[in-house]
Amino acid sequence: MDDAAVVRPPGAEHELVLSVDVITPIVDDPVLFGAIAAKNALSDIYAMGAQPQLALSFVGMPEVVELDVLAAVLQGVQQACAEASCTIVGGHSIRDSEPKVGLTVIGSVAPGQAWTHQGAQPGQLVVLSKALGTGLIAHAVKAGKAIDGALEAATASMLLSNAAACTAGLESDVRAATDVTGFGLLGHLSHILRESGVGARVFADRVPLLSGALEAAAADCVPGGTKRNRSYVDGWLSGTQQLDPARLTALVDAQTSGGLLLVVDAPRADALLAALGAPAAIVAEITDAAGKIELTSG
Repeated sequence: MDDAAVVRPPGAEHELVLSVDVITPIVDDPVLFGAIAAKNALSDIYAMGAQPQLALSFVGMPEVVELDVLAAVLQGVQQACAEASCTIVGGHSIRDSEPKVGLTVIGSVAPGQAWTHQGAQPGQLVVLSKALGTGLIAHAVKAGKAIDGALEAATASMLLSNAAACTAGLESDVRAATDVTGFGLLGHLSHILRESGVGARVFADRVPLLSGALEAAAADCVPGGTKRNRSYVDGWLSGTQQLDPARLTALVDAQTSGGLLLVVDAPRADALLAALGAPAAIVAEITDAAGKIELTSG
């Protein structure tokens, strides 16, 4: 399944790209929480090579939360959508047992031009636009074990929009893509591989990681979703014994507002990296070994 639904209403010049995503808090600041939630939801549209245009907001808040906190959350949502030139045209709010915020987003793309999980071919390279580790770092923060600066680095990464990465991918003629969120890098990569009928060689040591991610994994500050992701992809993996266990954990870490995973023809990879800038990196090569992810330390 792709990151969003694509439909073309009768008579429409463009296809509509539709998605919904909701998260619970990963930072304490309500404005930042709202902005991260919005950018996480907008990312699904960018992962299809499309541009967000309209959104409906959703907020769930406990009774004990004051209205000024709710207003601050919505301020963050509004700011992120305004930055994306995406207009919020309505929404819904409920009382809930824990805070939840998200968007239903409608974007558009030229007919037949949406990115999918089906276009990867052997010999192509896979570029990741953001570093990994938000899930591990958030868990380490809750346990009081995060290293200095880790939360700030993770927050800055989550607040970074995938709009520029989408534009760079379009300019590099990317056809297959996804974003890295709840299933982690290897989980989302496996979705592309399944749909395309190919495999991949992952250059584990080249995958960019946020400061503090390896330390959190080594301290066993591992979210339940990240642990489940390892089981989810385990049947695809070879070479796990060669890797530092903490690095392997980071490769399956469940992300919030993670980067784009862009499959690009090898001759265009350097230009794509240059357009993306640090910390983007080539993290894998597509192979013809369907159903297999080979992990290497090279």
